[in-house]
Amino acid sequence: MSQQGETDGRQEDEWWRQLYGQPDPGGREPGDTLDDRYSSALTALGEEADGGGTVPRQAAPQDTAPSAAPGDGRYAGADPGTAPGGRSGAGPDEDDAGPPDTLRLRRPAPPPATAPRPWQYQGPPHPPAAPEPVPEPPGLPPGWAPAEPAPDPLVSEVPPAPAAPAVGSAPTALPEPTLAEAAYLGDGPPTYDPEPTAWPAADPDGLDDLVPDTELDGARYGLLTVRTASVRGDSARYRGEPRRDAVLTARFGGGDDALLLIAVATGPRTSDTAHRAARDACTWMATAVGRSQVRLSEDIRASRRGSLKSGLHRLTDRCYGRLRARGEDLGLDPAEYSATLRCLLLPADPDCRIRLFFGVGDGGLYRIRGGEWQDLDPWRPDERAETEDSPAVRFRFRASVARSGDTLLLCSGGLAGPLRGEPGLAARLTQRWGAAGPPGLPAFLGDTQTRVKGYADDRTAVAVWDA
Repeated sequence: MSQQGETDGRQEDEWWRQLYGQPDPGGREPGDTLDDRYSSALTALGEEADGGGTVPRQAAPQDTAPSAAPGDGRYAGADPGTAPGGRSGAGPDEDDAGPPDTLRLRRPAPPPATAPRPWQYQGPPHPPAAPEPVPEPPGLPPGWAPAEPAPDPLVSEVPPAPAAPAVGSAPTALPEPTLAEAAYLGDGPPTYDPEPTAWPAADPDGLDDLVPDTELDGARYGLLTVRTASVRGDSARYRGEPRRDAVLTARFGGGDDALLLIAVATGPRTSDTAHRAARDACTWMATAVGRSQVRLSEDIRASRRGSLKSGLHRLTDRCYGRLRARGEDLGLDPAEYSATLRCLLLPADPDCRIRLFFGVGDGGLYRIRGGEWQDLDPWRPDERAETEDSPAVRFRFRASVARSGDTLLLCSGGLAGPLRGEPGLAARLTQRWGAAGPPGLPAFLGDTQTRVKGYADDRTAVAVWDA
């Protein structure tokens, strides 16, 4: 064997043929037992028999590789005492016993004191057979078992060791995940299944129209933590219809001058192009805001409420003008190619606590402050009768100043409905999102999917936490 662990292939083949019992024409030599052949095999592989375990032979000392010369580009950006790959030069790695061309062996654990010989059975690769039943003594009723002996009073306080599970017994059921604590609220479960059922029909020439069942996103900028989730409603999942809700998250600019926009839109229920209209409304609104980012940032820093309201109103009108034009191009009625649109505009500057809401149509705007649930929607109660089929009725705008610990919630009509109709849902979200702080993305998605009987529309939620 060479220092690299190489052997002559012909010798190795001959050795394997002898090991597996092929007869030798010259007869068996004295001492030619399976034990002797096993020891010979270990010797050929550079190992020694040790009564059942194997220990690697000590590798021959290797010359230390010369350090990279100054200016050598191979180790650019690495520490002087760090080898390629980021390992420290203070000592060898456990899996790196020598240069790359040597045989690398992991040192095994020391063998037990009474280890079995190497060829003996050393563990159950298959489950052991169940013990044979012990016949019951004659003359006793079936199922009789002798009474347990009385416990020794000296050791009666010592808890008994747990009994070993019977062979072949069923595995212990795991507890339900935390997200399933409250699958629904109200008097009974919702009508539809809580998980996706059917996909919408796909057009091979229009695959860009496909909408995923669920969208989830999040970010953190300075004092702000944002979570967004948009989920297809139970009814649409059951009927194989696309999600009519759309959500778009975008950052314009960088550093403290950046503006964060979250847009939520919902297409009309009676339109086959509702998902397209909702997506176009979000995209065109974001385009308009992004192109006006510098002016909007200046107005926000200067607290020019009037300029912000009129400017965002004009941008929203242009967005709806484009929607009407697209509907005409498609030969649709203006009401068919439209959408409700609700947006949050947030400055990334931690010294600016102004939060802007604007949009058109149904939905919800709420705040959790000091453990209390507050409805901030700028609609008056009598205006909430307006339907989503005619969303362009009035521009909505609200500017507020956030406090530390606030949680702001913007949502589509599919979530605003159950929040107003089932007080337990608002109470649950207050508990989950209030003092507890922002959850992770999976937990946030689970909270938004807490279902209420009678509300099966798409749900989109945008939550913003102020540290």
